[in-house]
Formats: sequence, structure tokens, C-alpha cells
Amino acid sequence: MFYSPLVADQLRHRRKTATIRLGDKTTKYRRGMVVPVLVGQRFGPRERVFDAVIDKVDVKPLGELSPREIQHENPEIRHIDEFLDFMRRLYNQDVDEANLVTVIHFSEIRQGRA
Repeated sequence: MFYSPLVADQLRHRRKTATIRLGDKTTKYRRGMVVPVLVGQRFGPRERVFDAVIDKVDVKPLGELSPREIQHENPEIRHIDEFLDFMRRLYNQDVDEANLVTVIHFSEIRQGRA
């Protein structure tokens, strides 16, 4: 999964445990998949932060997101209005509560000790 530099610090400090993507992404992300978590500019160099396993994938209207889901996406956001603004900036387009989103919960994969 690729992330904007806007959330790089949250990923590096393991404060982000979900991502909310605009649209239905169930054909791309499925429970149990192992994915690299990367940060960087689009079409530019990227940094691998960690590998993760996808724990759960849900699709719902943006207006039905719970405060907990929003906080797992961005711990600094508390309310749906703030999250709408965040999504508008992230996707550089108008977004409202009727838009479908995919909530992808993930867990870091840590290396075992030998």
C-alpha cells in the first residue's frame, strides 16, 4: 500500500492501523493479503516502512464511518467533517458523505527472533 508523505510520520510511529480509500477496492485488497507499506511522492522514490497483513476490508458510504475507523486512519482527526476535508485534500476532488469508501485494517508484520 502506498501512502502520501502527509501520513508518513503516523506510519513510522505505528499510530495508523487502517487506511480509508475512496471507492470500492475489494478487488485489489483482501483479508489475509501481505502488502508492503510505502511512503513517498507519486511517480517518485518511495520508502518501505514495514510489511503488513490485511486484517479486514469493509465497503460503506463515507457518512457511515465510525469515529473509531476515522481515528485508525488518522489519529489527529476526530469528526466526519474534518475527515471529509482530509479526503478532499488527499484526492484533490469533491468528496461527500455519499461517496463509497473502502476501510482496510492492517497489522504490522514483525520479524521473529532467531
